[in-house]
Amino acid sequence: MGFSFHITTIHPGARLKMHFRNHPGAIYCISGTGSIEDPQADEVHVVRPNIIYAFDKHDAYLLGAETELVLVCVFVPPLAGSEVHDESGAYPLDSEAI
Repeated sequence: MGFSFHITTIHPGARLKMHFRNHPGAIYCISGTGSIEDPQADEVHVVRPNIIYAFDKHDAYLLGAETELVLVCVFVPPLAGSEVHDESGAYPLDSEAI
């Protein structure tokens, strides 16, 4: 289909280093509250229900959860299921999935 679709739960108090180096996409918040810290722009964005964030510039950021976050995540190219975040917070490309 050209993309993958995921429901992701982030636990309260989590602060996760994320990087969309190889998989641009979007995150839609179903429930919970938190923040996205964008160090490149020196900005902090609120995460709350019905907010969508697009990551299309190979974005690196910190995702913080104040309460349990339930997010819909869409990635292009699609994740195959075997990817694991590397030390930079990115999903490496799975050459077999492309």
